[in-house]
Amino acid sequence: MALKNLFKFGRKKKKEDEFEKELEVAEELEEKKAQIEEEIKKEVSKISEEIVKDIDSSLEKVDKKIEKTKEKPKLKPLKDRLATPKKGFFGKLKEMLLGKTIDDDLYEELEELLIQSDIGMNMTIKLVEELEKSVAKKRLKTSEAVYEELKELLKEKLINNNKENTELKLKDGQLNIILVVGVNGVGKTTSIGKIAKKLKDEGKKVIIGAGDTFRAAAIEQVEEWGNRVGVEVIKQAHGSDPAAVIFDAVSTARNKNYDVVILDTAGRLHNKRDLMKELEKINKIIRQQSGQDEFETLLVIDSTTGQNGLEQARIFNEIVDLTGIILTKFDGTAKGGIIFPITAELEKPIKFIGVGEGIEDLRTFDTKEFVEAMFED
Repeated sequence: MALKNLFKFGRKKKKEDEFEKELEVAEELEEKKAQIEEEIKKEVSKISEEIVKDIDSSLEKVDKKIEKTKEKPKLKPLKDRLATPKKGFFGKLKEMLLGKTIDDDLYEELEELLIQSDIGMNMTIKLVEELEKSVAKKRLKTSEAVYEELKELLKEKLINNNKENTELKLKDGQLNIILVVGVNGVGKTTSIGKIAKKLKDEGKKVIIGAGDTFRAAAIEQVEEWGNRVGVEVIKQAHGSDPAAVIFDAVSTARNKNYDVVILDTAGRLHNKRDLMKELEKINKIIRQQSGQDEFETLLVIDSTTGQNGLEQARIFNEIVDLTGIILTKFDGTAKGGIIFPITAELEKPIKFIGVGEGIEDLRTFDTKEFVEAMFED
């Protein structure tokens, strides 16, 4: 009986040992399974991250291409935009000069044509005197040579009077102020909208102050441009004090950390004394609210108005400290000579030139590019 029980105990013990071994094997397998699953998860996660990075990189490249296409439409060469003034101005000079005898009659005809081309009396007299001296000094014998010499004199005057940087003087890390002045109808509001678009595309945070409160349409036009280019506009009711709008615009720009505030002004040239008082008040408010004594003050001149535009420039130049000129509608004038007395007399650089109706057609004035487009055959 004892032997039988011992046998039974031995078999039971053997089964328990076998079970324990199987249990150990099962536990080892379970651990290995968990390790394999963890490794698989890590590999899948790594592969997923790489796939996501590749997708993000591809999407970023596509977005950049789309933005580049949207923001930088292909511009027509400047020479194509200047075909009308170039043909009108130099075409007439060439037609008048070529094949003629160099004498007093030729110079008298030239004076008359230059005045008709909007160069103006004062500059015409000086220019013809310089031309006569140069022709005599160089002993030029043909009217063709006289024509080329005249082009060189005009080119030199334009380059010398635009030595100053024609780019807007904007500084990072502070509020930049652009005050825009000019009479009604010269394209002031449109220029403001186009400059706002240009600066926003460059990554600047821009706001506009609708300071021309005497003309209801001016406020609506500024608002329309603000909506079009996605820029905030500060305004008040028609007939409000322009200085109050300027105060609000500069204060808002400063408090909300804007990069640039562009300020429109009334386009009335009713009385020089009243205009002076108004602009003096506006300048005072700008200095008080911004803490800056120097800022951009740009005068907008319509190229097609000729000597009338030059007279406007003289008045504004007496009243405010102009830092530059915006010359609009230059592509639409068959004369083109107005650019020479403006730069010579005012001694202010042209900052922008308007060569079309498109939003990209108010271009930063590049003297070299302009000279090549206007003067080269």
